[in-house]
Amino acid sequence: MSDTISNHDVLIIGSGAAGLTAAITLAKTHKVLVMAKGALDSGATGWAQGGIAAVLEPGDTFESHINDTMIAGAGLNDRETVEFVVENAPAAIERLAALGVPFNEGHDDFGDRWHLTREGGHSHRRIVHVDDATGWAVQKALEKAADANPNITLMPDMVAIDLITGKHQVDYSGEGRVWGVYAFNTKTKRVEAFTARATILATGGAGRAYLFSTAPRGATGDGIAMAWRAGCRVSNMEMMQFHPTCLYNLEVKNFLITEAVRGEGGHLVLPPGVPGAGERFMARFDPERMELAPRDVVARAIDHELKRLGLDFVHLDISHQDPEFVKHHFPNIYNRLLPLGIDITKDPIPVVPAQHYTCGGVKIDLHGRTDLPGLYAAGEVSESGLHGANRLASNSLLECFVFGEAAAQDIASQWDSLPAPPPILGWDESRVTDSDEEVIVQHNWKEIRRFMWDYVGIVRTNKRLERAMHRINLLSSEVDEYYGNFRVTPDLIELRNLLEVARLIVRSALKRKESRGLHYTTDYPDTLPVPQDTVLIP
Repeated sequence: MSDTISNHDVLIIGSGAAGLTAAITLAKTHKVLVMAKGALDSGATGWAQGGIAAVLEPGDTFESHINDTMIAGAGLNDRETVEFVVENAPAAIERLAALGVPFNEGHDDFGDRWHLTREGGHSHRRIVHVDDATGWAVQKALEKAADANPNITLMPDMVAIDLITGKHQVDYSGEGRVWGVYAFNTKTKRVEAFTARATILATGGAGRAYLFSTAPRGATGDGIAMAWRAGCRVSNMEMMQFHPTCLYNLEVKNFLITEAVRGEGGHLVLPPGVPGAGERFMARFDPERMELAPRDVVARAIDHELKRLGLDFVHLDISHQDPEFVKHHFPNIYNRLLPLGIDITKDPIPVVPAQHYTCGGVKIDLHGRTDLPGLYAAGEVSESGLHGANRLASNSLLECFVFGEAAAQDIASQWDSLPAPPPILGWDESRVTDSDEEVIVQHNWKEIRRFMWDYVGIVRTNKRLERAMHRINLLSSEVDEYYGNFRVTPDLIELRNLLEVARLIVRSALKRKESRGLHYTTDYPDTLPVPQDTVLIP
């Protein structure tokens, strides 16, 4: 049994944009513990190439940004949430600039103070960026500010297992409040309990449920699975965004080619050796917006061409633009692809779609509150109503900053009414042993990702979804038995969560009897007149 229990004012699980924003806001008045599964910078924030959307250009309006978000989200968005996020965007950018994020400076043509780029689905230039590595610059600035704050404790290498709720109290009162989390310390190999008056989930998405994903290794849906097991509703999990353009290279995995390449004039064309080689095929799918159509449209178009012609990839070509312009705008991509024999100023880039963003998640309100008292969520782990059926480019980091701030402010404003944690039971390992068959974990992990890619991908059918659910049910009994008999390891914790989120994705997909946004099924190709969230209740 683990008897290591430490108490903090506020516990934040996740050290990306949402978690660190909340921590920095709260640390003005409270002691905060920020827990990361791996290294502090191993989450999805650092991988974000594009930028952050905000109304900053003369002539742009909040209403325009709201409309673009609603159109991309196929009407499934919650308008009040969209207004809240869009109207708070300029202030979020100002806070980041004050922290030292070196946004590219503006030109007379496109905005005055910062250079604004345009991405698919946006009707104006409104993306502030740091070259093509915005997320990394933001992550480093937030980490630096958090590290310098004496009220913030940063704790890497802690794998969250389950939320601590009323049933873990020494004297169980039947209360459903969240008191913190049990986490596996990868250095000591022990499970520790962390309690707090308020807990914020900022654990990111569930991209690693799929074989091909741009998400980091740790995006295994931990926060979604933990919240679901604890009793939170989960919404719109069928809305998995596939980024249209991930580098196709057998040596380099999961390297994203940012939306901004298309925003700055990149063309999607058929590769040599097939009928119509060199053709800009987006004209057949969205003749008005072409490559600037929303991601779901572009991803389905590429998927269609891959299947129609039996291709491994299509080409994304920006070589017709001035070489200095290309190198200046995309130095990260240029330098990364050059050693692979691809000079993007001269050569097209081979690309395929890959899972990219989890639009669904734990249901929250405008304050970041979940269904359970004491538990908040922000960022990709949550379903706030911002993204609807498809996330608009560069609204994801924005959501992290706005809801990280909102959750922190709500906790601070209610502080005096938040109860202190009661005595909590330690983690019980008295009836388990060390595993002697790690191969089971690895095999099941691979199997989940494979059948999710094959059966629950860009284009779906009821038959495929039912096959996926059949596999999930078979694996569940195996994983449950394994979890009940052996000591936890990081891989086992992640496998359990992956299986949980896979089930939530498939259940949600089977419930939606229409095609809308990211959920496209040949069994129900039409869109119903009234948009409705898919809400699962534990």
